[in-house]
Amino acid sequence: MPPPRSVLLVGEGNFSFSASISQLYPDIAVTATCLQTEEEALRQGGAGSNIGAIRDSGGTVIFEVDCTKLEECGPLQDRRFDRVVFNFPHCGRKSGVKKNRELLRSFFLRSQDKGFHVEKALVHMFTRSLPYKPPHMLGLEEVVEGVKVQYKAPAELCDFISRNCLCSDSVHPAKLVHDFLLQGLADKWSVSMVTECLPFLLTAKQLQTHCDVDGTQYWINTLEKDFSCDAQTCRDRGQRHLDAPTATCVSSDRLRGRGCEGFSSACSADADPEGEKGVYVLRPSLLPQMEEILTKDVKIMSAGSSDEGEKDDGGENHEQVPDCNGLTSLLFGISGVVFRNVPISLWAAPAFHQLLLTGLFPSESEPIKMFAHKLETLLGPHGVSLVTEQGGVHLNAQPMGLLGKIFTNSVTGRHSQISVTVSVNLDLLAVLLFSIPDWRLLWSHDPRFLEQFSCHLPPGTHYRPFCLFPEPISFDISFWTGPAWEEKKFFSVVREASHGTVEQVQLLDTFSHPDLSQTSYCYRLTYHSHTHALSHTRALQFHKHVETLLSSRMQVTIR
Repeated sequence: MPPPRSVLLVGEGNFSFSASISQLYPDIAVTATCLQTEEEALRQGGAGSNIGAIRDSGGTVIFEVDCTKLEECGPLQDRRFDRVVFNFPHCGRKSGVKKNRELLRSFFLRSQDKGFHVEKALVHMFTRSLPYKPPHMLGLEEVVEGVKVQYKAPAELCDFISRNCLCSDSVHPAKLVHDFLLQGLADKWSVSMVTECLPFLLTAKQLQTHCDVDGTQYWINTLEKDFSCDAQTCRDRGQRHLDAPTATCVSSDRLRGRGCEGFSSACSADADPEGEKGVYVLRPSLLPQMEEILTKDVKIMSAGSSDEGEKDDGGENHEQVPDCNGLTSLLFGISGVVFRNVPISLWAAPAFHQLLLTGLFPSESEPIKMFAHKLETLLGPHGVSLVTEQGGVHLNAQPMGLLGKIFTNSVTGRHSQISVTVSVNLDLLAVLLFSIPDWRLLWSHDPRFLEQFSCHLPPGTHYRPFCLFPEPISFDISFWTGPAWEEKKFFSVVREASHGTVEQVQLLDTFSHPDLSQTSYCYRLTYHSHTHALSHTRALQFHKHVETLLSSRMQVTIR
């Protein structure tokens, strides 16, 4: 025979519901509680007979129990319940919506701390949250290699720009992980972080210096170029807002701070966002910019391995950097947001914070092993494994996969030295170190998210979700495409139309028509949000918008 079930009821009024359960289901052990004293409870009509029925059936009635502080109730200590029922939760007559919401919030937050086993048993979704903001095409103005460029960032990326998550006073999890890594490496190497304001754009020529992200670039269509930008203007660019060319411009906050970028916004009503590919891309990596900065003065890189100070062409002296076990003790670092047009999956983000660290080392010193050992010491306890691959070492963790790399580059004209670079995805590492269930939470505007990290939580502290067990909702979509079909554009449309609520896209089936030169695709889109209230109705609205945008922008025929 199955063991008897046990049910805890909180917030009871006259105990009529508890009495009904006791009488209809005698095999259930009922424990009924209320906030009032016994004297106050008995004043409610029928309460006396209902309490008697519960006790006659073998149930328990407990008075003066606060459902938001169940752990303080002595009779409930060390008790286990199959179900916890809170009927019509409210604070009493004329208590107001605000107090009732606070009651629910306290009750569910309490449930995270003690006692509730909710796997396959409880689905809790927001009924209200921050509103969904429609994505928009953000106009930007930057100086790239001395040329002032105006362009529009893709709509699906508008929420990843101008967030300033890595500024010096930030408590964002990515910043906390950023500082954790730098502090952990500080006992072996000094780290000099680049503070120069860097544009989001790269030229096609700059991109050629980095080949690991081929096919995932966001190509940008420029609106206007100004070749008259002098050096002083380039320096001023990161220090002020530039006037917008039209009255309909969208302004954004300047990015300031260590390792962050500065830019100003503008937009043009005359732009054609669907024009041909330009010669610019949103940076998919910080490596090209890092290499350019270091190439400007190679002697800075070699200062740590010099036996004495050297002079450059301008006669400046570079101080000798102390040596540490035969290795240079100086690393150069850069951090910021990078963008990659990747398929939609659980752990693939179109934008993330990247940290790059680079140093110059003697070839015989095996610096990769030194870095790997240090990072394994820092991150191994949190589930990160280091795997030696061809060309370097990969930082892996489950379930997100690749978190970073350690790799080498040869140094032109310096056969006895190699350049070692550490690349880390700070977002995925933050998700791992703080047990955050979804990388999209890192970009949430809900103040409750960052409030948890305001005390500079150490890595290993578990994030407490403010949305418990949100329900995933799936819809299938199938359509005919022509020969010009591009799956990357499909992912961009899905991200934009769904407001970023689609967490996974799976290709279910394809069929190519032998006569019409058309291909039919069938995808399954999974809508899931840890940051907003996402009902079935709202998810269906987003899905219909996906169909509309696909038809209008990509000329597909919805089946």
